[in-house]
Amino acid sequence: MQLHINADRLWQNLMDIAQIGGTTRGGCNRQALTDLDIKGRTLFASWCTPCGFDITYDAVGNMFARMKGRDDTLPPLVIGSHLDTQPTGGKFDGVLGVLAGLEVMRVLSENDLVPERPVEVACWMNEEGARFAPAMMGSGVYSGMVGLEEIRASKDHDKVSVGEELDRHGYAGMPHPTDKIIHSYLELHIEQGPVLEREDKTIGIVTGAQGIRWYDISISGQEVHAGPFPMAMRRDPVAALPALLQGVRDIGTIDTHARATIGQLNASPGSRNVVPGEVSLTVDLRHPNEDTLTEMHSSLEALLERLQRDLAELDIRSNLIWHSPVVAFDPTLIDAVRKGVAGHGYSHLDLVSGAGHDALMVARKVPTTMIFIPCRDGLSHNEAEHTEPYQVEAGANVLLSAACNILGLSPT
Repeated sequence: MQLHINADRLWQNLMDIAQIGGTTRGGCNRQALTDLDIKGRTLFASWCTPCGFDITYDAVGNMFARMKGRDDTLPPLVIGSHLDTQPTGGKFDGVLGVLAGLEVMRVLSENDLVPERPVEVACWMNEEGARFAPAMMGSGVYSGMVGLEEIRASKDHDKVSVGEELDRHGYAGMPHPTDKIIHSYLELHIEQGPVLEREDKTIGIVTGAQGIRWYDISISGQEVHAGPFPMAMRRDPVAALPALLQGVRDIGTIDTHARATIGQLNASPGSRNVVPGEVSLTVDLRHPNEDTLTEMHSSLEALLERLQRDLAELDIRSNLIWHSPVVAFDPTLIDAVRKGVAGHGYSHLDLVSGAGHDALMVARKVPTTMIFIPCRDGLSHNEAEHTEPYQVEAGANVLLSAACNILGLSPT
């Protein structure tokens, strides 16, 4: 007998939590460690406790809901994602993986299926990296890719630190994230791209993920009055932008798999009649081949060195703030997902993830894989983000079947 999730309940949960931080354009704004983020977590906990699932936290603010196993000393199968969003995020990015994980545990419990090992749902802290950088903080600390104290020192635009917010919300004194022992990890997510929809496939079987490098770049010159100061005498950081912007775009077009993005661009002090003293920008480079990603990194460094030589009156600085290497997911878990897809008869496609996910960090430490479902027009990090109820149902059914395959459960 093939188990199925309660599709109506899952969809209603998704719509209910979307009201927390809901935007006027139908999206969500629950940035990490804000009061709205905590309110979303509280709602999630309120759905867990009536089922008898225990809630725990760690010192970086990761949240876990636990269904006990026959041998509760065994490391758990963990299913999860995140509840935080972009400032103009959608209803499904991250939250789908958390609530589908809860639905898996509910269905197992309702069918009196007690697995040999525990099952947990993880809500990782600050996957998005919108309020605090870098992204994937909670899973990054768990995996040892970044240190807890380094993360606690990160500050938002208002100079509020992660550490201050963790302490304010009561996470001080919780267990260290690296102490957590996990058997294996599954994550369901919207694709955040157009491929599944374009190919008319229901499920993406994710075999790995692109490597990612994030940079903060600053170009310093001199603030002067826009009127009296002759163009030839200015130390204007904007002079570096044409070649820099085109150069970054060229790096992102070296082949069809490359990606290069300038997501933030700011001039300071930001007055229309002042030549800025500094221009700052961010660069995001991605590629599914680590050697090519390294070449892209070298190309960016060469571009900046060339600009510095040509514009000696400016000071151009670059800081690589985050590097997530290329990830290959676990073959055994991928096979468990394939069996789940086959059992339900869903159409499918193998994919490499182009976005960063908590699974990328967790995969550094334990066997991991992901499942994708389509999203309309490939839109994500956007208030128009949407996936259909039947697509949510299909993804959660595959997640449930994959979990049963991993746990050795054969419902009858």
